[in-house]
Amino acid sequence: MTTTWISEEGEPIDKKISIFGWMRVFSRGSAIIFIILFGLILKFVLRLFEKPLFGDRRPVTPYITVLVSKISLWLLSIPVTRCGAPLLQPGAFVANHTSWLDIFALNSGQSLYFVSKSEVSKWPVIGLLAKATGTLFIRRESKEAVAQKKLFGQRIKMGHRLLFFPEGTSTDGMRVLPFKSALFQAFFDLGSNSPCYIQPVTVTYFAPKNEDPRFYGWWGDMSFAVHLLKTIASRRQGSIEVRYHEPLLVSNFAKRKELAAAAEKIVRSAHIFAVSNLKNQASD
Repeated sequence: MTTTWISEEGEPIDKKISIFGWMRVFSRGSAIIFIILFGLILKFVLRLFEKPLFGDRRPVTPYITVLVSKISLWLLSIPVTRCGAPLLQPGAFVANHTSWLDIFALNSGQSLYFVSKSEVSKWPVIGLLAKATGTLFIRRESKEAVAQKKLFGQRIKMGHRLLFFPEGTSTDGMRVLPFKSALFQAFFDLGSNSPCYIQPVTVTYFAPKNEDPRFYGWWGDMSFAVHLLKTIASRRQGSIEVRYHEPLLVSNFAKRKELAAAAEKIVRSAHIFAVSNLKNQASD
């Protein structure tokens, strides 16, 4: 079961949205809703032809998700800087988790499929979007390990590259929590039959000027609606850095905990470096 991370420092105090902020909510929000709905309709129409020809392999429709994510971030005026190259070999991405914005930031870089807890499939709106983009829903329980291995194996054989958040919850964006190793086992077992890779990805958020450094973080009891409106309403936006690290060959590790620890170390080191640079720039 996924637990919600709670910060000892409390949560940022949300500023009242101004009239100009509400105008941005209406203009940006309407445009984003339109592009998402257009993408869903286009994806649905293309699936009518794609499914009979390719089944669940989906060689075309995932790129609609990439395009929709790119346009949505452009409409939000949030630039994304990418470093390194995304995984091309069979396997999965693992990344630190800060916010719902991770979905757009990561999807806008390459075709991938998120691995999410089963409860998300029942959430209004978000659940529908997740299903439409081919999200793989799982139960984070040890007794589900065999079933998860089978599902992951099927997806990877179809050429899908999965992505999951080993922290199990989102944070304030200023730290990386310990990686849970349970989901690594499925890829570890797959790696014994054919080469399988895990690519660590570090996602770092830089807040708008004069805003709380945790501006984009979404955690604890924070309302999704309030956080969404605050982000859309912001006149100044910050930026996002997505850093792809060297893929880890699963068969090079003896146990899942070793693989999880190696991925965690890489992601945390890059995140600490990026946040430290930000703090140094702020103090200059």
